[in-house]
Amino acid sequence: MTSSAPEDVDVVLPCLNEAEALPWVLDRVPPGWRAIVVDNGSADGSADIARALGATVVDEPRRGFGAACHAGLTAATAGIVCFCDCDASLDPALLVPFVSEVREGSADLVLGRRRPQGRGTWPAHARAGNLALSLMLRRRTGLRLHDLGPLRAARRESLLALGLTDRRSGYPLQMVVRAADADWRITEHDVPYLPRSGVSKVTGTWRGTWQAVRDMSRVLAEAPARPAPAAAPSRGGNRR
Repeated sequence: MTSSAPEDVDVVLPCLNEAEALPWVLDRVPPGWRAIVVDNGSADGSADIARALGATVVDEPRRGFGAACHAGLTAATAGIVCFCDCDASLDPALLVPFVSEVREGSADLVLGRRRPQGRGTWPAHARAGNLALSLMLRRRTGLRLHDLGPLRAARRESLLALGLTDRRSGYPLQMVVRAADADWRITEHDVPYLPRSGVSKVTGTWRGTWQAVRDMSRVLAEAPARPAPAAAPSRGGNRR
């Protein structure tokens, strides 16, 4: 991983016991970007490995995917912030065109639509939960998205202005819902979804998937809000 350039792009990497995956993930962070690894209570030395590999490490003791993501967002200083899982299922290098789209103003929020590579990469129950949430999202906002995956990019100040409050599995969905309420232009692009390293804390089990769906359903039940628009608002999104 090369030296960071905080004024350019920060990549938030929520991390819970990802020692095995970290070397590959950090090596794939594009040159000149800063990796912010948010340690969410790892017991396998993940934080030490991340520091040794040159990443900025943020400790977030409160467990929860949203808690880790938001800690990384508030620690970021770059104009554009990206998010990526830290389990080697997604390649941070895929974020380069996402960032270009945000920087050029053709989108306010860019999401990665996961395309599984190989059998067992994305369990059936996890795909079913994701599909159900996508349909509920469409009814709630009009957005025709296919995935609510973690790979994404947007401007930091605009993200902070959304006032995100979920600190569990609903965080990624709340970001999309509030962005839609603010009339952001939201785009989606296919990305390869690789077999993850280690055991999933969420989609690898029925219980974890059910908890995620429950968290996200609660987000969808929120009353529509009108947060501040994106820094360079573009109307339209993926509505049909």
